[in-house]
Amino acid sequence: MIDRERLVRRHNVVLTRWHPSCTLSLGNGDFAVNVDGTGLQTFPEAHELPPRPALVTGPDGVRRLPRLRFDPDDFPVPLRIQSSWGWYATDPGRTHRLEDTGTAYRTRTGTVRYPDRMRLGPDGVASGDAGGWLYANPRRLDLGRIGLRFDPALEVTALCVELDLWTGSVHSVFCLGGAPVEVRTAVHPELDVLATRVRSPLLASGELAVAITFPGQRDPLSPGERLTEGAVSVPGGVERRVGDARYHVRVTTNGRIRADGHVRTSRYLRTGGGAPAEAGTGPGLEVEAPGSELALSAAFSPLPADEPPCFDQVHKAAAEHWRTFWTTGAAVSFAGSTDPRAPELERRVVLSQYQTAVHCAGSAPPQESGLVHNSWGGKFHLEMHWWHAAHFAVWGRPELLERGLGWYREILPAARRTAAEQGYGGARWPKQVGPDGREAPSQVGPFLIWQQPHPIYYAELLRRNDVPGALERHASLVFETAEFMASYAEPDDGGVFHLGPPLVPAQETYYPDRARTADPTFELAYWHWGLHVAQRWRERLGLERHPGWDAVLRRLARPAARQGVYPAVATEPYTVPDDHPSMLMALGFLPATPVIDRAIMSDTFDHVLRTWDLHTTWGWDYPVLAMCATRLGRPEAAVEALLMDTYKNHYLPTGHVPQFPGGLSVYLPANGGLLAAVALMAGRFPPGWRVTAEGLGVFPADLPETGGQGLEPI
Repeated sequence: MIDRERLVRRHNVVLTRWHPSCTLSLGNGDFAVNVDGTGLQTFPEAHELPPRPALVTGPDGVRRLPRLRFDPDDFPVPLRIQSSWGWYATDPGRTHRLEDTGTAYRTRTGTVRYPDRMRLGPDGVASGDAGGWLYANPRRLDLGRIGLRFDPALEVTALCVELDLWTGSVHSVFCLGGAPVEVRTAVHPELDVLATRVRSPLLASGELAVAITFPGQRDPLSPGERLTEGAVSVPGGVERRVGDARYHVRVTTNGRIRADGHVRTSRYLRTGGGAPAEAGTGPGLEVEAPGSELALSAAFSPLPADEPPCFDQVHKAAAEHWRTFWTTGAAVSFAGSTDPRAPELERRVVLSQYQTAVHCAGSAPPQESGLVHNSWGGKFHLEMHWWHAAHFAVWGRPELLERGLGWYREILPAARRTAAEQGYGGARWPKQVGPDGREAPSQVGPFLIWQQPHPIYYAELLRRNDVPGALERHASLVFETAEFMASYAEPDDGGVFHLGPPLVPAQETYYPDRARTADPTFELAYWHWGLHVAQRWRERLGLERHPGWDAVLRRLARPAARQGVYPAVATEPYTVPDDHPSMLMALGFLPATPVIDRAIMSDTFDHVLRTWDLHTTWGWDYPVLAMCATRLGRPEAAVEALLMDTYKNHYLPTGHVPQFPGGLSVYLPANGGLLAAVALMAGRFPPGWRVTAEGLGVFPADLPETGGQGLEPI
């Protein structure tokens, strides 16, 4: 048996020299606090994203991700407090409607208007028209800062901070102007409550206190947008207003709360030289200690909150929760391996379990940067939900995947309306959305389709991993999804069904050709798989197979090889060797299906490794490569893929995976994808690896060669 505590704690994050990329996270999936080396949010300005463009323009005029040598200095990780419920919208000055952003496209159902009128300037700011405002709003709230207050002339030295994964807490010790300081911080596993305890002789002298401040929202505003912010003191805390949002902070403490409207906060953490930044002020609270120890808890809530539990209660609840998390889920140990890469892969696996539990296990899908900082305004991207959360089901924690599926049922009426307005049946799931499920205008998002079968995959994962009642609870999501998928497929004159146009595949490189792109290899395989699984669900529930779904399933176009390999799409330019090598997902992400030839996919895998511009890939593409290699029976290639040394496959000491400067310092789909890949690989590592696995579940099964009903030759 694996010694779970030893496995986890040998990967605790311990830092003796602070760096702005080394932000530590505490949270419960719906609420997270990100802290610096002091164990609190004492130096937020040192962690702000650099003011540089996320994309660069090449000589061909195309805006691409920068090709830079990876440098942690490019990736400060912001100090934020974020939640699933915290959203705001600005005042646009006039009413905007989604239909005002549409362009007409010809489809088999007639002329359909897709909301694609949205422009981003070189600085990343959206245009001031309907498309820009609807793209940017609503935004996720930055709920505030809780940090130490002291004279910024005092220097932090002798720092040692540890993120204890086993108890879900941060312990920091350091000297401040030569005086000792100790800070412990934790987040409640069920409540949106941060608790901290500070010990130092500086507290008794009044030279050290804790400040709760509310800096302005950092999201850039478009021309014409107005944002009103304010905070007022209420008994035991603060009520804050940002745009159309209101929320409350309630504090319990053994100290004295002073609310004078402005609190001095330290803004700089010394990292080896340089002058301190100027201290800032802002409305908030200051909490002073009665002696040399200060304990406080702060509850964040959209409504007036009850008095939060004290520090000891929060710390105990967090420790019990995380101990249960680590002992009841799955575990994988590489101890005893002779391959020198094993310790690093094990570190990534353990830290990825923690980071996805903190940031990706909430009551709604997460944004790609989790609850760390806003990317795309804080919205979630539904095609990425698989990469955030599917692994929970096979790592023995299916409840963390299922927790987020209720949101799909909440927006089901909106998804049905979208499908109906476009002339289709069932429910069409959006791509880039906030909590209301309204699609964001974009030249990419409204045309993506690979998120459509995802709810079928989630439901099948839960069923395959023996979650009681999953079949009955999620049947409506499966059937509504399948109904859209069958309705979306368009027959040609010969009765063969095709996908698109208009369409943007998972490899978004083709978005300029969305009006003519059709039949992406991965999406065709996913459609075959999804419709087959939906029919099996009907049979398990005692229902007849849906004849319309079978008609599409039997006559849906199959991926066709070109020059011996699978292309990305079936229309010119067929394959552009950058961004996501999505054709590999047709075997790897998906199990074996009758429409994918294993030998052709093996040649396709080799072709990608030879020709692809890997600098343009993203963090989840390495798990894509690894899962494909695993299904092909090539374990060494799978390991090499997971640990490939490329710009976007660096794991920071905290386990976060930066993608590009100025916009995406953390990227949770990489962490979730790694866990999915390792679960698939667990029994199939190459020589030199000793793999001990406990509690891993299963992925969806391979489809029979007939696809259940037989596939007609086409």
